Amino acid sequence: MSAPDLSVEIAGVRLQNPVMSASGTFGYGMEYEPYLDLSILGAIVTKAVTLEERLGNPPPRVRETPAGMLNAIGLQNPGVEVFIRDKLPALRGVGVPVIVNISGRSVEEFVRVAQMLCVDGVAALEVNVSCPNVQEEGMYFGVDCDLTGRLTAAVVDACDRPVIVKLSPNVTDITSIARAAAEGGAHALSLINTLVGMSIDTERRRPHLGNVTGGLSGPAIRPIAVRMVHEVARAVDLPIIGMGGIANARDALEFILAGATAVAVGTMNFVEPSAMAAVIDGLADHCRRHGVARITDLVGALQVG
Repeated sequence: MSAPDLSVEIAGVRLQNPVMSASGTFGYGMEYEPYLDLSILGAIVTKAVTLEERLGNPPPRVRETPAGMLNAIGLQNPGVEVFIRDKLPALRGVGVPVIVNISGRSVEEFVRVAQMLCVDGVAALEVNVSCPNVQEEGMYFGVDCDLTGRLTAAVVDACDRPVIVKLSPNVTDITSIARAAAEGGAHALSLINTLVGMSIDTERRRPHLGNVTGGLSGPAIRPIAVRMVHEVARAVDLPIIGMGGIANARDALEFILAGATAVAVGTMNFVEPSAMAAVIDGLADHCRRHGVARITDLVGALQVG
């Protein structure tokens, strides 16, 4: 058969294939240019950008775990103005959609960052709702339906770019949060963010991370992520970007069959910088072997019962 069509569309943004980088694991994209042809990707998702520069959490910030890793970087970044001036110009030249992950301490900070990023070269915004909300006494946006809905609506009103809300798995019912984001006007959802975890040095009786806790990512969390994508796909009618422990095309296909239109590769980029190229090739090979003309035919094609 002829080459399968791997193109997908997320909230009006066309991707040549469904594989993109996961925020926080790919820097601002250009760091990986020596190891990977960035132009083959479906999209590049940047690490988080905030209103002002952030220095991040105290070290140690990373700890390897069985089948994964803990990180507590603390959203270190130079701030939105520096990102637009120093990082975005090179990304514009890659030729694939650029999705900018944004974060803030309040709704107003999110809105301001979103407004500033309504510029040429930014295809969409990914709103990281897993951030402490100072105005709500430290509550995380992404664990409260009302806060998620209000934040989503504010960002949607602030910018003419598609808004993708990145959901936290650290909740009782992720479908409730997904519905709140949808009601707030989200154009798409991405899930899951990292799970809160902890590792202890038993000899010193101290945490391995300077921040005590961190975000758990990698293959260890994939079954949880696939389950949550499956649940959310049945709960809301929005495109989903699935992520969490994807290391190869087979992993990516689990998310697609569960209902994800696209997938994001994260921790595996640290292990093998060219991992996303292998995932893209593997998806094409799977389609050829199974006579699938379009990758979109596999979205949500899971057979249960």
